[in-house]
Amino acid sequence: MPSTVLDSARWRTSWDEVMTGFVPGLSSLEESWATATEAVLGRHPRCVLDLGGGPGVVAARMASRWPSARVTMIDLDPVLLTMARSCPALTVLDADLGEGEWTLAAGDGYDLVTAVMTVHYLRPERIRALYRRCRRVMSPGGLLVVADVMPDDGLPAVMGALNPAPGEAAAELAWAQWWGEVASSPGFRPLMAARSEVFAGRVPANFAGDVGWHAAAARSAGFREAGVLWRDGRHAALAALS
Repeated sequence: MPSTVLDSARWRTSWDEVMTGFVPGLSSLEESWATATEAVLGRHPRCVLDLGGGPGVVAARMASRWPSARVTMIDLDPVLLTMARSCPALTVLDADLGEGEWTLAAGDGYDLVTAVMTVHYLRPERIRALYRRCRRVMSPGGLLVVADVMPDDGLPAVMGALNPAPGEAAAELAWAQWWGEVASSPGFRPLMAARSEVFAGRVPANFAGDVGWHAAAARSAGFREAGVLWRDGRHAALAALS
């Protein structure tokens, strides 16, 4: 068995620790959307989709909470996709969320669609398009949850223009160290080369629209209701009802 697969559990655990540095309230966020989903549906979700799911940490926890559900995640990063595929409970798709083809691979009928620290990579017009595509793949009455940097209404819409949050410098350092350790692992070197090719020329938008912007974009995409589900500092989660 390739060493990358054998090591994936360790890398996924350390990834979770790094992400908790960026989003300290991640566990409360997951509990909030799980509770909201069960309340909205009146049952456990049958089909769940995690967008930009990285190594599959969040998706795996949803699969553990709802073992009868089909849990699918999408990402573009060859390194993270390899880690995610080590989790047998997940269906893992390689696709670009900035384009429309992912909807063909994902299918439809999703009761819950999540995106955690994902949409800030996209330009505003692509986020709007993503919300429209999410609406098309969701079942009626399903829930879309988007968690990202969403400052209070009226603040700057570029992440670099925001004042650093407490602990952000330490989280950035941990992020850099994590990737440095992955790059130095012999089993991941070919995947790191493939990753460089995938992201060549791709510049993250670092868009940090406020909650009002995201809610308006969701309603414009056809969602019936949209509002704040959760907040921790400048991170917030939008919930939109299909």
